[in-house]
Amino acid sequence: MTVTSALLAFSAVAALMTLIPGVDTALILRSAITRGRGEAMLAGLGICTGVFVWGVAAAAGASAILAASALAYQILTYAGAAYLVFLGGQMIYRSLRKKQLPSTEIPVPQSGIRTYLTGLVTNVLNPKIGVFYIAAIPQFTPAGSNALLMGVGLSAVHVALTLMWAAILVFGVRIAGRWLSSAKAVSWMDRITGTVLIGFGLKVALSRP
Repeated sequence: MTVTSALLAFSAVAALMTLIPGVDTALILRSAITRGRGEAMLAGLGICTGVFVWGVAAAAGASAILAASALAYQILTYAGAAYLVFLGGQMIYRSLRKKQLPSTEIPVPQSGIRTYLTGLVTNVLNPKIGVFYIAAIPQFTPAGSNALLMGVGLSAVHVALTLMWAAILVFGVRIAGRWLSSAKAVSWMDRITGTVLIGFGLKVALSRP
């Protein structure tokens, strides 16, 4: 796997993860509806900052493990592959149940800085993002590549995709809101993403020496 192919493969997985409705999506939609497009984009920027913080932190941790022990890094790789399979299975299981986009739980921000900080804190306090990166970085780091730099690159890709999705939500808030609140749409997104994660996790686990 080359750096380019690794970034492209991660882009596909990150895009699917980004599209899955959750608290981040709800925050952007609520901000767009109640405070306007500018406030919603600030919420998106805060969310992206949180994603990048977790990505860099996870990359630094993975890089430190690689520097300390190749065996420990290999163990982390297998653990990450197992987590991706678990995460995918969890999504498929969840898709069998009806799910609505959470909306009433998200507080309506009152100012630009508060909107940004709400988006930032929402992701910084979400350890699942860090766990996802810890699992993903070894899988998408080609042999001989710098884990820290690769992690920063993967985070940048995720941030770019998140910003694009935020813009789509903001400028298509009515259509997006109706579609994302559909239990059928959420279920199909979970199934597709879950299948991709399971497939990739198994591929990495089986291809490791």
